[in-house]
Amino acid sequence: MRHNIWLYIAVMAVVCYAIRVLPLTLLRRRIQNRFLRSFLYYVPYVTLSVMTFPSIIEATRSPVAGGAALGLGVLLAWMGAGLFPVAVSCCAIVFALEWFLAAA
Repeated sequence: MRHNIWLYIAVMAVVCYAIRVLPLTLLRRRIQNRFLRSFLYYVPYVTLSVMTFPSIIEATRSPVAGGAALGLGVLLAWMGAGLFPVAVSCCAIVFALEWFLAAA
């Protein structure tokens, strides 16, 4: 059975284009509904979170190390630490836990 890759690419292009163009053509006025505006405001953040969080857990040899780094990163960010200290701390905790778990 032979698959036509060009057909798949064309369908993906049409779907991606339609998702971006339809709201521009169908919605002429400003959205007044508070619920819909709130929903649309948070869509990019939710999408990024859904793609990022599983990768954090699965990027390490042990899901425990990934989860610990995620927890530490959230805690440090909540306390007001900048991006660089959070990233360095998360890398350090993953390194330490992977080394400790490999030795055990």
